[in-house]
Amino acid sequence: MAFTKITTSQNVFLEQYLRGTGRSLTARQAEAMYGIKNLRARMTEFRNAGLRVNTRPTTDGRTSYLVSARDVTGSRASRFA
Repeated sequence: MAFTKITTSQNVFLEQYLRGTGRSLTARQAEAMYGIKNLRARMTEFRNAGLRVNTRPTTDGRTSYLVSARDVTGSRASRFA
């Protein structure tokens, strides 16, 4: 399966793709569709930047990541752009 080339940094792309959109992404999906090999590390960077990252289990036991529109201080300002 070919992946979509990301022309921005992974963090900028993921923030735009996930933050406040209600979309979720698993590590397997991130690698297959966008070539992002370590989604868990990107989500750790999001948490360290003050974003609210939520996880939920999928039906096959994997972890799916979602990012809240608001950060931990209540702001909606972009952290990576």
